[in-house]
This record gives sequence, C-alpha cells and structure tokens, in this order.
Amino acid sequence: MSIRVIAGSAKGRKLKLVPGDTTRPVMDRVKESLFNIIGRNIVNATFLDLFAGTGSVGNEALSRGAKHAFFVDMERNAIQTIQDNITVTKFGDKATIRRDDAFNFLKQGPTQIFDFIYIAPPQYKGMWQQILQALDSNPAWFTEGSSVIVQIDPSEAAPIALEYLETVDQRRYGNTLLWFLAATQKQPRSDVPQEKST
Repeated sequence: MSIRVIAGSAKGRKLKLVPGDTTRPVMDRVKESLFNIIGRNIVNATFLDLFAGTGSVGNEALSRGAKHAFFVDMERNAIQTIQDNITVTKFGDKATIRRDDAFNFLKQGPTQIFDFIYIAPPQYKGMWQQILQALDSNPAWFTEGSSVIVQIDPSEAAPIALEYLETVDQRRYGNTLLWFLAATQKQPRSDVPQEKST
C-alpha cells in the first residue's frame, strides 16, 4: 500500500507509512471524498489531526490551503513518520507535532480553536465514542462553524448523546465510515482567542 498527497501545493508527494500494524492509514479515495465534502472551507482553516498516524490527512489539509495543522499521536514510530512526511511536503512552518495521548491532550486547555478536528482512533475498542465525549466535555476546542469528522469501521457505528456536537452527515466507503458532526447553536462562547482568517 502507498499513500500520497492527492491535491494542492504538494500534489503527488509520496508519504511514508508507519512501520508495523499499529496504524490504519485512510485510503486515498476516502481522503479525496473527505476533502471534496470539505471543499473550499479548508482554505485558511486550522486543522487538528488526532490519532494522526502517518499524518496524511493533516498534510492533505495543508496542501489544500489550511493555514495550520496540529498532529497528535502517542506512538513514537508515528511521530517520526509524521515528521518525515512533513519534511517531504515542506509544511514545517505550518505544522505542530505533539506526542501525547489523545485523551490527555483534550483534557488540557486549548491554546487555539480548531475549524476541523479529524479523529481516526484504533478500531473496535469503542474509543471513538469516548474521544467524542471527551471533546464534547471541553468545547473550548471548537466553535460555531467548526466540524468534527470521525473515521470508523461501519460496524462500530452506534447512537451517541452529545451536548455541544450534533451529527450532520455520514458517508460510507467500503469498510470506512466518515461521521460528520458540527457544533450546536448552544455552543458556549470561549475565552480562547481565535485567529481570524486573512
């Protein structure tokens, strides 16, 4: 299997895979569909790539015009792969890479608000529900207009009750389900300053 940047300023750049089987990189056709749905909203956006793995989704966001991507993963091999792939795409000035547990990361007070949060946790452990609940309990990470996208196996899909996020769309591509959520209108105002797009 090989992965690449599909479109934008780094189009065609081949990305490295994380050694071993601890990550499950998103297929190119799913990634392409994801960014077709996001469309021009990615331009000048801030992007959080949780459970980043290879970092291919965050790199795609940067290639298509996002102003900053924040990559989080707890695996040492994944962090090294993300760093290598950022070198390949030459987005070092627009990327922040953090080795951390995603739950621990979300418990911390955010230093910025994200327009897009992409979550691709390990499968079949119910972790996607736990991470959404953790995010929902600390809504300072996002604001009205923000989008949260979860990548899971369709067999993992189940109802989930959230206070500040609501499901707006689901798209299935073979054995991958993309679950789109948006901030609700009761989203509280945050004290975290948000950079304005230029």
